[in-house]
Amino acid sequence: MPLAGTAAVGAPPGGSAGEPAKHGTSHGKKPGKPGKPGKKPGKPPRPGAKTPVATGYGGAVSSVDADASAAGLEVLRRGGNAVDAAVATAAALGVTEPYSAGIGGGGYLVHYDARTGKVSTLDGRETAPAAAGPDTFVDPATGQPYAFADLVSSGRSVGVPGTPATWEKALDAWGSVSLKQALAPATRLAERGFVVDDTFALQTKENAERFAAFTPTAALFLRNGVPKTGSRFRNPDLARTYRLLGQRGTDWLYRGGLGAEVVDTVQQPPVSGTSDLPAPGGEMTRADLRRYRALQQAPTKVGYRGHDVYSMAPSSSGGTTVGETLNILEQIDTSAMTPTQVLHHYLEATALAFADRAEQVGDPAYVDVPTEVLLDDVFAKERACLIDPDTAAPKPWTEAGDVTSYDGVCGGEQAGVGAEQDTENISTTHLSTADRWGNVVSYTLTIEQTGGSGIVVPGRGFLLNNELTDFSLAYDAEDPNRIEPGKRPRSSMAPTIVLRDGKPVLALGSPGGATIITTVAQVLLNMIDLDMSLPQAVAAPRASQRNTAGVSAEQAFIDAYGPALGGYGHTFAPPGAPGTSAAEIGAVAAIRIGERGRLTAVAEPSRRGGGSALVVHPRRGHSYP
Repeated sequence: MPLAGTAAVGAPPGGSAGEPAKHGTSHGKKPGKPGKPGKKPGKPPRPGAKTPVATGYGGAVSSVDADASAAGLEVLRRGGNAVDAAVATAAALGVTEPYSAGIGGGGYLVHYDARTGKVSTLDGRETAPAAAGPDTFVDPATGQPYAFADLVSSGRSVGVPGTPATWEKALDAWGSVSLKQALAPATRLAERGFVVDDTFALQTKENAERFAAFTPTAALFLRNGVPKTGSRFRNPDLARTYRLLGQRGTDWLYRGGLGAEVVDTVQQPPVSGTSDLPAPGGEMTRADLRRYRALQQAPTKVGYRGHDVYSMAPSSSGGTTVGETLNILEQIDTSAMTPTQVLHHYLEATALAFADRAEQVGDPAYVDVPTEVLLDDVFAKERACLIDPDTAAPKPWTEAGDVTSYDGVCGGEQAGVGAEQDTENISTTHLSTADRWGNVVSYTLTIEQTGGSGIVVPGRGFLLNNELTDFSLAYDAEDPNRIEPGKRPRSSMAPTIVLRDGKPVLALGSPGGATIITTVAQVLLNMIDLDMSLPQAVAAPRASQRNTAGVSAEQAFIDAYGPALGGYGHTFAPPGAPGTSAAEIGAVAAIRIGERGRLTAVAEPSRRGGGSALVVHPRRGHSYP
């Protein structure tokens, strides 16, 4: 089903569509004051109250957290644009979702500019230190690889953070407020605190043992034991960090005192002595921080049943793998199929795309990634030949597509590849924003594992990532995702913006490690092929086939489709034990842009405790700042 078209609401006074009057600039330029509202917009739901679906005009925010969405909405209501709101929301997620995101991590941002009609992206992925190499994950005392659990909670897993550079670069390129102004709502939130929900309490409990191994982490997150649901959690250290970051700019991290503190913490993790975790130090230096850059680059783009789907190019595999999945599915006429038949083809298509991902995708600064081939319709046609409409192929696929010779004809020779080891963790977060001028942002950010490395920078209130574990842990010189100096580990993050007839109709993305790719693809499939509304597409049960023997699927999916799909040969297992934070797949935050600027913001109704969708005005006819 074609998604509805869209139109910009209108131009701000003195500006053109997509280009609000500047209220200040990012760091390094004199900030001004945000404009004050004229006619007061209707009040959004109070922070802490989650509304998974909101429809209206003038701008929208969707995220997993009510306080974070409220922070972004505040910026929109004061005259900020979609980028300003995205940075404000992301900073607030660093307060309320500190185990999933923050200034100690990285991410990817996709932006649609209503003035130019251009989609651009920022690669803010963390990088390996210059000293990284084949022995990074090897214990020098034994000559054997570190145990994964030991490596995760150590300085050796920490990559150079990219999130602050992403915020500053986004504001410089497309924003209308300063970094200080964008951080202001999150600074206040960190000072006053937020109400602990079940998810935060559960994630703290699951990580309590390793958090206790580090003195500043235990002091922050376990000062009175595991926080109880309904209690208030404050982070005054993070509030001070945000305030100084806004005043000093990101050079404070990449060239200044905060960076020196980060490096000291990575090299000598502040262990408490209460645990037998070895917590070896990492190899990051201040020179690694000085070399870091967030990269502006072209997005991936595929056409799918009348829509243009834009996402992240490598170093993320999100755009290429979602794109290849859609290209494979487009070779198949799903219009006359039952939902079960469509889902069978979806599972087979993602398995094929993941086989190609493992063989071909890494950081393009280090390996030759055949992005154009992976997104080529002729290549997809040849891959689609391998799907039997009645029977699931044995998994994992032992063949990846031949990217050097393909003609779309079935029966060609294939190159050998096996299943990859998936160490990318499920904990990440995503947000989507849109403003009244028609600008749109889709932004996924992370610190990798739930709680990252488990190491808080003393006195600064934020956790460091463990992103280097997204490299292949067993070093192989032929592996495109092997660790190398300065390299970005392969990611699955897939922030996505969909256009129809040159106008944005949808922004979406999700956390979930490698299941991000299948989550984004399945939501698009639900809407376009299975004729679901956006709320229905987000709420529908999910399954994730990533070229593995069995399919990871939510219990509701197994109950609904397991018997019928089992007849094709698919086997299913839940992604995590009941009662754990891993029992679900993804946590989508999305915005649909409809005719005459009507926005439908949608977040999860229940996954990860439910999400928060907000709009500036529930009805048309309001004046703007």
